[in-house]
Amino acid sequence: MVAEGLVPRNYPLFTAWDYVVFAVMLCISAGIGIFYAFKGGGQKSTKEFLLAGRSMSIPPVAMSLLASFMSAIVVLSAPAEIYNYGTMYWMTCVTYVFMILVVGHFYLPVFFDLGATSAYEYLERRFSPGVRRLGSFTFICQMVMYMGIVLYAPSLALQAVTGLNVWVAVMSLGVVCTFYTTVGGMKAVMWTDTFQVCVMLAGFLAVIIQGSINEGGFAAIWRRAEEGQRVEFFNFDPDPRVRHSTWSVLFGGLFTWVAIFGVNQSQVQRYLSVEKKSRAQIALYLNGFGLVVIVTLASMCGLVMYARYHDCDPITAGFIQTSDQMMPFTVMEILSYLPGIPGLFVSSVFAGALSTMSSGLNSLSAVTLEDFVKPYKKNLTESQYTVITKILVAIYGALMILMAWVSSYLGSVLQAALSIFGMIGGPLLGLFTLGMFFPWANTIGAYAGMLVGFVMTFWVGIGAQVWTPIVPKPPVSIAGCERLNETLANATTSAVSMATELFSSTTEAVSDVTERPALAEMYNVSYLYYSLIAVLSVLIVGLIVSFITGAQDPAELDPRVISPFFDIVCCCFPGSCLRKLHCGVPHDDKDLWDKKDEERAAEAERDDKDKLELTEQQNGGLENGGIENGNIKVQNEVKVSYSVNDDDALTVL
Repeated sequence: MVAEGLVPRNYPLFTAWDYVVFAVMLCISAGIGIFYAFKGGGQKSTKEFLLAGRSMSIPPVAMSLLASFMSAIVVLSAPAEIYNYGTMYWMTCVTYVFMILVVGHFYLPVFFDLGATSAYEYLERRFSPGVRRLGSFTFICQMVMYMGIVLYAPSLALQAVTGLNVWVAVMSLGVVCTFYTTVGGMKAVMWTDTFQVCVMLAGFLAVIIQGSINEGGFAAIWRRAEEGQRVEFFNFDPDPRVRHSTWSVLFGGLFTWVAIFGVNQSQVQRYLSVEKKSRAQIALYLNGFGLVVIVTLASMCGLVMYARYHDCDPITAGFIQTSDQMMPFTVMEILSYLPGIPGLFVSSVFAGALSTMSSGLNSLSAVTLEDFVKPYKKNLTESQYTVITKILVAIYGALMILMAWVSSYLGSVLQAALSIFGMIGGPLLGLFTLGMFFPWANTIGAYAGMLVGFVMTFWVGIGAQVWTPIVPKPPVSIAGCERLNETLANATTSAVSMATELFSSTTEAVSDVTERPALAEMYNVSYLYYSLIAVLSVLIVGLIVSFITGAQDPAELDPRVISPFFDIVCCCFPGSCLRKLHCGVPHDDKDLWDKKDEERAAEAERDDKDKLELTEQQNGGLENGGIENGNIKVQNEVKVSYSVNDDDALTVL
């Protein structure tokens, strides 16, 4: 509803050219999947389907790492964040630098040395199969929920300002994403991610260039942002209730992003798709540079939007309903005169959604196969496992579309669901950190720590949904909006005053509405601290319980499950000092453990070959009708013996 006395803003909706551009983007994504479905004979093994045969080059891996969580929600919400709150979010670029160093040198080497397809295989090797399944199940729940929201939320935001039917968008994206992920595997996912990142960058640049031209250059845009209190890069207020301060962005944000890039299956799977650890680290460094570029462009778009609407806020004026519609609204107003350009921006939004969804589908199928199918179906051939993997992708694709439909009935719960996604990542990071950095932690401590971590983050997160944090905002205005009648100046002035009061959101503004209990102040803590709270809870409780119940003997651990922290931080120390810092972990025995794995892998490969020959003999005998019942019985006994004796070898694979 447009505010009383203001002229409605009429902007054109999608044209035929915009639909053509959008359709071309979908066709290219599907075409990449078809290409890799047939290239080199197709995806015949799980290693090729899930890890691209460990043969990927650095650029597509880096682009895929970048695209996995730069979703449509980021494309829409990051510019709106700058518009509403200012440039403090831009400081996340500094956080990325520290995050890349931590992940690349303390977490990535552990996963790479183990060579596991599922990140949660680490939890079994370090703790127990039960801890592994708990981590896997948690990941599956959060990703299915998150992918459905990533699919539905941008479709809903774009429908209001482009006229693109929400369910046409949902079904088109859901079907295309499931198709190319199913037929093309990891190679298709990574190369479509690369293409989609380019589309996202093109969409941002179109808004920045045209917006700068319209507003008289970026210098004028920056000056207007400073006048509107939108430029802020350093806020050293130690209060944890400050939504975005230097401390929350750097320290809280560090744990938030390490949870995503350090231990999330979608990212770990990409690290393992290259041949060498050094290449994975280079891809991670390039990804860090890409993250800085994406956030910078998104922030510049937010400043462009503020410069354009500094005196006529579209939300207060009633032109749009939510801040997620700010970017599409801006695009339709400033770029609709160029045929196909609005379609390019919409393509960039949905490219972000596609990249997140395809990464999620591939990682979900990997986790389900490795953690839930193989432990119970150990006697299948590699080709059968590959077929199961593709079926799992299709099933999760259908669940993703179903979750998008469920999301349409959640309303305001969508934001709560996104917060829950962040809250789940913290306890998982705490669990991996407990195992990698503290060799005394045992299985009971892992269970107890993760349970307390979930309780703490869900308590704070859900409490924040009940008692919404009070977040001060810089003022907005509708004084510059076009009015129906100049005689309504007084009414408009009153509306401006009301809008400024509403968007300032100070404590005084709400003190007379509802009396907030003292406990509600705890729920005001910045959402960026959720992961930090979870990690500290898991570590403290996990270590206390481990020592009470009998600490793990570090000398009995596989040294590859412990992060090489001191070897990197204290690399200049003499060997005797390093051995003391290892706390009894036999890091010098890594080669011995590697040799054991190689022997198990070779034995499993021989057994697979024997099993295949046995199957062929059975099939040949049945076709000839010459096998007696007793002979079949003996062969089946061989198969059972194989499954039991080689359990460990198959688990490693």
